[in-house]
Amino acid sequence: DATYQLLRLTLSFAPVALVLYLLGLTGNTWQAIGVSRLRLWPAVGRGWLLAAAIGIPGIGLYLVSRALGLSAKIIASDLQSHWWSTAVLLIAAASASIVEETIVVGYLFDRLERAALKPATVILISAVLRASYHLYQGFGGFVGNLVMGLVFAIFYRRTRNLTPLLTAHFLLDAFSFVGYPLVAHLLP
Repeated sequence: DATYQLLRLTLSFAPVALVLYLLGLTGNTWQAIGVSRLRLWPAVGRGWLLAAAIGIPGIGLYLVSRALGLSAKIIASDLQSHWWSTAVLLIAAASASIVEETIVVGYLFDRLERAALKPATVILISAVLRASYHLYQGFGGFVGNLVMGLVFAIFYRRTRNLTPLLTAHFLLDAFSFVGYPLVAHLLP
């Protein structure tokens, strides 16, 4: 089972490889979408702050929407408890972060701005796309991811630095995937 999980996660990076190839055709690289070793630690620190700003209210939104019956019950992980489960969940969090932020923010911004769309339109498209592929979480998941998408897109537009978004997304998913089973019995 661990081998299948790791293979699935490894293959999930294929779209990122395609994006990097397509960016390379136009001369862009990771640096063009804001991923660089320069000033890495301040960017990671901003990612922690961004994760807190999104995650803490997000927990409240989830609890309220569950109480109102507007959100699906989230099963953060369907892995059985094995010695390797936590490592696979952390790799899954990294995968989701890298795939989503690279494509839905970095690459999408690059392409939509080249198409001369207005900044507000680019931000809205990015946020709605993010929210739409989280509809499986119910209405609360849609709204929460729409808000997160707006915050992430506005932040990226201002800073042109993808590293804080990668960090924040990883942290949000890591806490959800690994932490949720620890508190699931306390939730409705």
